[in-house]
Amino acid sequence: MIKLIVGLGNPGQQYDRTRHNAGFWFLDGVITNYAASWSNEGRFEGLVGNVVIAKQKVVLLKPQTFMNLSGRSVGNLSRYFKFEPEEILVVHDELDFEPGTVRLKKGGGHAGHNGLRDIASNLGSKDFYRLRVGIGRPPGRQSVTDYVLSAPSAQDRQLMLESFEPVYSVIDSLIECSFEKVMNQLHDKKSLET
Repeated sequence: MIKLIVGLGNPGQQYDRTRHNAGFWFLDGVITNYAASWSNEGRFEGLVGNVVIAKQKVVLLKPQTFMNLSGRSVGNLSRYFKFEPEEILVVHDELDFEPGTVRLKKGGGHAGHNGLRDIASNLGSKDFYRLRVGIGRPPGRQSVTDYVLSAPSAQDRQLMLESFEPVYSVIDSLIECSFEKVMNQLHDKKSLET
């Protein structure tokens, strides 16, 4: 079972609409869908929400440590609740996919994503699940840093938000780790692949 969903992003209003905050956007949708709310938990350095999905209590976490130190928040909360890496889903922005694409993966490297790098380091494992939200690659010679810390076009933002909907529709199966079922349901929409 997935017991913790982490959405990656940076705290502060100036980052709210940036591509790097795609994970925060996803979790905001979950909070809305389940009529839940965030509480600021200092001991975990994050905003924490609690929902029940597929009859399972699921903790939601938006680290407030800034992206590069996300693992500190994830590690503290995971140790407190005794969550194993295999019970954690991390939602993050992904340069390798275009906006509108969302893909599921277990384990693997961090591909230069500092948030994933820090989480793997703090958990001592890469074996957590990832929901990769496509943001596309920077145009021309724009640096990756400038690109991920800037806002997408209105069209790209809409594509990203719409890509969450098929995931929300099968979130029970996702929490139950019925990944084959999730893939079968979402492949029809071409929105989730390994």
